[in-house]
Amino acid sequence: MGLFDRLLGNNQSQSPLTKREPAKKKEEAFFLDADSSSSMGNVDFMRQSNTIRRTFPGTAASPGSKEIVDEVASMTARRVIKSDGLGDPKKPEVQTDLTGGIPKEVKKTFCEPMSQAELDERKRGSSVGVNVPGGPAAINAQKQQEKAQQDQAQPSTPASTSKPGDIGAFKGWVKDL
Repeated sequence: MGLFDRLLGNNQSQSPLTKREPAKKKEEAFFLDADSSSSMGNVDFMRQSNTIRRTFPGTAASPGSKEIVDEVASMTARRVIKSDGLGDPKKPEVQTDLTGGIPKEVKKTFCEPMSQAELDERKRGSSVGVNVPGGPAAINAQKQQEKAQQDQAQPSTPASTSKPGDIGAFKGWVKDL
């Protein structure tokens, strides 16, 4: 009730019996050994080594059963047995550089003047004609018409001059179809 006493103004001195005295400490040394002081659980169980055996089936490249045996303890692990053909590291292939440190030629990236004939040659077969009316189909049709005109301009060879067994006449019929 000391709170109400202070609020109400009752300031009575405390009796010497209510004062607490500090407890006396005994100066005895007490030490635990390393195993008893740890909180890891059963230390003997953790220290024992366990043997883990894993088996795998063989492959077409490496037939037969495969096996890995590991011995594992809390602080150490070692591989006792490992069969051949189980995840063997592949040796990296050595790439031989025949240039011997010779630098490559610098590619020219600036624009060079070009003639109209060279430009027309480069346009052939490229995607330049994609955005024209009719698209690539119209360009192909135009090329076929030009080819047909060139074929009509050339004189045809008479059938009598052909060799026996020649199928040129049949090829012509197929072109007409």
